[in-house]
Amino acid sequence: MTLSTGEYLTKLLESYGVNTVFGIPGVHTVELYRGLGGSSIRHITPRHEQGAGFMADGYARVSGQPGVCFIITGPGMTNITTAMGQAYADSIPMLVISTVNSHGRMDSGEGWLHEMPDQRGMIDKVAAFSRTIHRPEELAPALAQAFALFEGARPRPVHLELPMNVMLASADHLPTPRRAPPLARPAPAAAALAEAQKLLASAKCPVILTGGGAVRAAAAIQHLAEMLDAPVVMTTNARGILPPDHPLAVSLTPSMPETRRLIEQADVVLALGTEFGLTDYDFYEDGGFTIPCPLIRVELDPLQIRRGPVAQIGLIADAEESAVSLALGLKPSGRTDGAARAQRAMTGCANLPKALRGDLKMLSLMRDMLPDAIFVGDSTQLVYSGNTGFAAATPSSYFNSATGFGTLGYGLPAAVGAALGATNRPVVALVGDGGLQFTLAELTSAVEAQTPVILMLHDNNGYGEIKSYMQSNGIAPLGVDILTPDIAAIALACGWAVDRPTGAQEFTDALAKAAKSTMPVMLIFGDDLREDFQTD
Repeated sequence: MTLSTGEYLTKLLESYGVNTVFGIPGVHTVELYRGLGGSSIRHITPRHEQGAGFMADGYARVSGQPGVCFIITGPGMTNITTAMGQAYADSIPMLVISTVNSHGRMDSGEGWLHEMPDQRGMIDKVAAFSRTIHRPEELAPALAQAFALFEGARPRPVHLELPMNVMLASADHLPTPRRAPPLARPAPAAAALAEAQKLLASAKCPVILTGGGAVRAAAAIQHLAEMLDAPVVMTTNARGILPPDHPLAVSLTPSMPETRRLIEQADVVLALGTEFGLTDYDFYEDGGFTIPCPLIRVELDPLQIRRGPVAQIGLIADAEESAVSLALGLKPSGRTDGAARAQRAMTGCANLPKALRGDLKMLSLMRDMLPDAIFVGDSTQLVYSGNTGFAAATPSSYFNSATGFGTLGYGLPAAVGAALGATNRPVVALVGDGGLQFTLAELTSAVEAQTPVILMLHDNNGYGEIKSYMQSNGIAPLGVDILTPDIAAIALACGWAVDRPTGAQEFTDALAKAAKSTMPVMLIFGDDLREDFQTD
């Protein structure tokens, strides 16, 4: 044997353009590493498989390529399940390649190392599909199907597991590793497209709603919005589809009354790549979001298009293909009130509580000082404020784990992945001290991977947001005032630079200095800094 199936896999991945893999070597995956060392693929070692998944998630969002992980069977797969759940909820392409015990040992119940009953059954709920490769000949078709899903359907994690005996088997008889031809995403059906164009052409005050599924369609959406004179409402994962200074841009969440009023006053709503998730459209669970006018909905997922608001016209198609096709059949509306309608909605930012306004001011300062920056957030107060109304500069430059699945510990490792996926752009991680402790060990991964992440750490000695929620609901705080270690000392020991700005000017100076650093920098701040940004 000159080539094992494990080595063959590396060559297959190279043919698909994979250049980064996240994983922790183990005795069950070492055969995957035999070919990796001499390949063009860079290996990144997190300190926990959950970190590997979060890194792959951040990498995929900014690079547009699937994040790839090598994971051991058993505990490795249970560890990465949370990260796969976040990626599944946010429609992120992730390829998780794991091992499983050899045929005759898997599911035996005999206590083999890392043996877990029905590993695929567990993973199946957080993956588009999970498949066992029983023969070397099955590997290339399975990988082709994974990339077909990433390219032509709603992207979500895919899991492929290789039994140990298959991974070690000879691949000498297999054809030269070669990627399957790339797929084009589906365009809208002609009849439904014509019906949608007719409805939009007759609209007097249309509104466009955009979600994370539309980020690759930013230029086409801007052109279409300008033709229709339609305000564009951007959910959290859609921020930046229109730039902050665009007159039709609405970055205030549709959970707020001013944005809802804009939508309620529309006579046609076009929704592109948004699942109408309640954490975007009804975050406060008051049931107040409605679309009383005809709805045109563009979705890749035919099941999702039947969830949430009922569409009068449903297009099972790619957002970019649909936006381009819709614009080709329309003439400029000639209306000029779209900017005024968008501005009325954005006045809602001025009505936000003082603390939220201060946070938005702080985030806007960071965006303006670092115009190419990518902001990656955990579930923390600065992120909650940002999700309410932060205007990101470009698509996929602001994302976090505080919507949908809502994991903690996402911010730091996802920021590392984002920095690896966009090496020429600054990356800012927005994290709280409680959430950071979920993946604190990834501080060393950031240094080892040479990613100059700027970590904004809001240190309030515990789970401050949950504590406030408990108090507001008449529950005595319990389990939220946790022991917080000396994070600055830990960061310094891991090779980070650390600063503690306490006022707005100190923060501005510290951020400017951090932006020039070639090493990771942690800026630790408390509520005193947030309060300094709350002055009008």
